[in-house]
Amino acid sequence: MSRSVSRSVIVVGGGLAGIAAALDCAQAGASVTLLESRGRLGGQAYSFTRDGLTADNGQHVFLRCCTEYRDLVERIGAGSLVTLQDRLEIAVLGPGGRRGRLYRTDLPVPLHLAGALVRYPFLSPRGRLSAALAMRALERVDVDEPANDVRSFGAWLRAHRQSARSVQALWELITRPTVNLRCEDASLAQAAYVFQQGLLSDPVAGDVGHARVPLSQIHDAAAAAALERAGVTVRRRAAATSIAPGFTVSLSGGDRLSADAVILATGPERAARLMPAAAGVDPASLRALGSSPIVNVHVVYDRPVLDVEFAAGVGTPVQWVFDRTESAGVTEGQYLVVTLSAADAELGMPGEAIRERYLAALGELLPAARDARLLRSFVTRDHAATFRAAPGHRALRPAARTALDGFALAGAHTDTGWPATMEGAVRSGRAAAAVVLAASPATMTAETTLAGAAAG
Repeated sequence: MSRSVSRSVIVVGGGLAGIAAALDCAQAGASVTLLESRGRLGGQAYSFTRDGLTADNGQHVFLRCCTEYRDLVERIGAGSLVTLQDRLEIAVLGPGGRRGRLYRTDLPVPLHLAGALVRYPFLSPRGRLSAALAMRALERVDVDEPANDVRSFGAWLRAHRQSARSVQALWELITRPTVNLRCEDASLAQAAYVFQQGLLSDPVAGDVGHARVPLSQIHDAAAAAALERAGVTVRRRAAATSIAPGFTVSLSGGDRLSADAVILATGPERAARLMPAAAGVDPASLRALGSSPIVNVHVVYDRPVLDVEFAAGVGTPVQWVFDRTESAGVTEGQYLVVTLSAADAELGMPGEAIRERYLAALGELLPAARDARLLRSFVTRDHAATFRAAPGHRALRPAARTALDGFALAGAHTDTGWPATMEGAVRSGRAAAAVVLAASPATMTAETTLAGAAAG
């Protein structure tokens, strides 16, 4: 369709939201400059090198229902660098060699999960029936009803007769890694959205995908090449210090850039500092979103100890464990990463104490690890990995559209409906691009298709 576009757009922030926004604006014919304060693109989904090992900052996965993220990966020419399950299959491990799995069949929703639930060994027969009934009730929760956002998911589960055992053995396995909060601390509406989109909308929606290479090969190298092909000017280590209506963006080195439109695609704390008053967004509401941490324990053994690509843990401190041997290019032994979401307790622990705890837990969970020799291990912490999708926090999430014509917001914290995920980030960037392309003053017209983008 034909849209009026601005002559020039500045995108502040080179994470997934900023990359998606820049590509859409460039595709529409705008002259785009992307500013990134760090020396790399990719935002919160990146890689780094430690002790000769290429590691990701966290084990980011996506689902088949993450259509906008998957589309972005294809757009930047990185489709061969990710993999997606043919069908949902998650190994669930418990101490003492107990093992189960969560999987789907091709039956219609919700029967596609019935076989897995009936055979799930970490719940009693009564617990399985109760969980199935709660799943059906969760399917009917109106995620746009404010009363459901202010209610705790944990409180809802108790009201639907979910025992503490059921919460730990089933509901936390999905809620904690996707919302980055415990069920007790998460908004009902946000948790329901995750289950509805990922498990209850379509039988294939929950199939799991992940990167086959370090994340920065996709979100930095491939994205940078795609931005260059699209004609986007990318400036790394260019930190914006202020944004004035009009628009003028001042940089820390003293440079000042002007454009017809600006997309602010940073995290909420930085967005609060840069927000022009005329945008009509209260910086205090952005800061009130808060943050939730993620901690990762990286372990390299001298031999294979895990026989699947990834697994969830029940009855163990290990929430999820991933085999990253091939993606990191490790040629000796097996490289595992234990990912701990909502890891507030671990933030206060010394690194050695964390290593001791999780090496012991891996030994209880994976019998082969008991006799394996540890080649290396280290701990990484992201103190503010995501915003907190806590009860009542959706009202704090800003829309892409602001009161300032030509100025839009992007980032996983904006009101996409999704929690702080790669999918939410990409959707936010496309929504922000749609806002400035539709609303900004124009001197040229371009043909563009912005499938899936919403005007906020």
